[in-house]
Amino acid sequence: MDARRDLVAGRYFLDTHVLIELGSAEGLQAMPTTVRRLLADPETERLISVASEIEIAIKNHIGKLHITRNELATICAKGLITSYPIRGEHADRLFDLPLHHRDPFDRLIISTALTDNIPVITRDRQFRKYKGLQVVW
Repeated sequence: MDARRDLVAGRYFLDTHVLIELGSAEGLQAMPTTVRRLLADPETERLISVASEIEIAIKNHIGKLHITRNELATICAKGLITSYPIRGEHADRLFDLPLHHRDPFDRLIISTALTDNIPVITRDRQFRKYKGLQVVW
């Protein structure tokens, strides 16, 4: 899947950076037009992994990000973004996932997306290395 083609509404995971960028006009403008249209489509189901929420909370706590719990909730509410749980089979898939990517949060997003066959919206090129993962952007 490629953002240069027409994308259709459906279920999509948002990588953590996409979620954060949705909180600012500059971040939204930096996204490709096709991705902005997809995210604006009311038929698109926008999902974030619980892994993204954990990553944001940890990075906020250690000072690498400055997004409060309330700001995160506001971004999710405004963007109609739904939290998606991590299940046992997502964790189990990590055993077989190649180590193209060392970020544990991204690996959980990738594992979940592969297991549940949900495309991921991200600019992170490392995601494209995972066979079978549908990546938009």
